[in-house]
Amino acid sequence: MTHLSVNVNKIATLRNARGHDLPNVVQVSRDIIQFGADGITVHPRPDERHIKKNDVYELLELMNEEKDKNPKLEFNIEGYPSEDFLELIDRVRPDQCTLVPDPPHVITSNAGWSLVERKADLKKILQLLRDIQVRSSLFMDPVDNSPKQFEALRELNPDRIELYTEAFAKSYEIGYLEKTMYGYKDLARAATLSGIGINAGHDLNQKNLKTLLTEIPKILEVSIGHALICEALYQGLSQTIASYKNIICDCHGS
Repeated sequence: MTHLSVNVNKIATLRNARGHDLPNVVQVSRDIIQFGADGITVHPRPDERHIKKNDVYELLELMNEEKDKNPKLEFNIEGYPSEDFLELIDRVRPDQCTLVPDPPHVITSNAGWSLVERKADLKKILQLLRDIQVRSSLFMDPVDNSPKQFEALRELNPDRIELYTEAFAKSYEIGYLEKTMYGYKDLARAATLSGIGINAGHDLNQKNLKTLLTEIPKILEVSIGHALICEALYQGLSQTIASYKNIICDCHGS
């Protein structure tokens, strides 16, 4: 069954707009879990324009509390593997660390890893995550499905990859999906053959999620934030999460 991890960065963005603590990131995350989500995702950035370091520590406390009731809940922290970020991961020890190649100035993640160019660096970082028993995931874009990229993926052997789904979402909107899906399926197949699990995220929403999970049913986790919060403005947070869970259950026949 595909897990739903809700990215709460947008909650922090809204809070920071007024400089106070409303909405409270921890309380909203607690509600999200109670409404049925399988995990919480955050993407702290150096300028702390949304999630702050203190949020991460407070969310860790929340997740530890909630895991007493549901041990399957997961805390996923994603970000660029700077020295500061890796120190945070070492202190927090989340269930999963998703490594993303985004420089500090970008608004949102906009590319996957070039594994061939960064193989030496990523090899060291992935070993660090193994040493502290944190599951690793590499953010990957099917635009670079070269034999060398696949070979580097096999050599690096992360626990999972996250399919960067912006191209999928755009193709879905314009009704030109078939050709785009070839790349996603090839990357998913290469990962599966190497024993690497598959996650997905970026621009997923209630309209396109069913198609993605139908085309790639082995996806273990979807991380959704921006669209989910936008939809919740109209549907309410509880109903929105329930809708996502229903979509996932329908795709898996349960």
